Amino acid sequence: MKKKLVILTGAGMSAESGLRTFRDADGLWENYPVMDVASADGFARNPALVHKFYNDRRRQLIDALPNAGHIALADLERQFDVYVITQNVDDLHERAGSSHVLHLHGELMKVRAIDDPDLTFTLTPPDLSTTPSTLIDGHRVRPHIVFFQEAVPMIEPAIEIASEADVFVVIGTSLAVYPAASLLYYVRPSVPIFYIDPNPASVPEGVTVIREPATKGVATLRHILLSALDS
Repeated sequence: MKKKLVILTGAGMSAESGLRTFRDADGLWENYPVMDVASADGFARNPALVHKFYNDRRRQLIDALPNAGHIALADLERQFDVYVITQNVDDLHERAGSSHVLHLHGELMKVRAIDDPDLTFTLTPPDLSTTPSTLIDGHRVRPHIVFFQEAVPMIEPAIEIASEADVFVVIGTSLAVYPAASLLYYVRPSVPIFYIDPNPASVPEGVTVIREPATKGVATLRHILLSALDS
């Protein structure tokens, strides 16, 4: 039976694909104050701006490609039962070939009905834009994004996956965004934990830190994991 490899990814996973987040520039995301475009208050205050912001992010995502790190994680499915828990809203893990991806903070290429949070719609080119007046199947919609000030509905499934890990890996995250950062503490004692980041945060004793960007760090991780299988 394959070991269960659980991977938590953050913004650093997609940075080498050219995707930036608000953490790159003092609380600005593509020159917008993050709370204007990624909070519940911001959406209530100016929904047109928020729709436009995510329309632009979708067009940016269409031009981005999975990097070597995304592809290497998908390739590890040959040796491991791989589950990716991502804080990212892009679809680069899926496009790289990962089979099991849980999005903690929503999905950029989807919108959801304002009157039914469980009803989502996937947008496909060339129709990537919505406005406050957009109707899909009779429903007004909003970005399928977990805004600041909102609950994270997928955290319970993520906790369950983390608690079942045989190997747990954190890639490209500051470990400062909760509840995602708390997943580290649901990993069972004695399970090996790896943390890939060129500027790692403080982590509990026993975590193996790989001080590299995602693409190089995943290659290092792959070598470590496959060597352990062969030993």
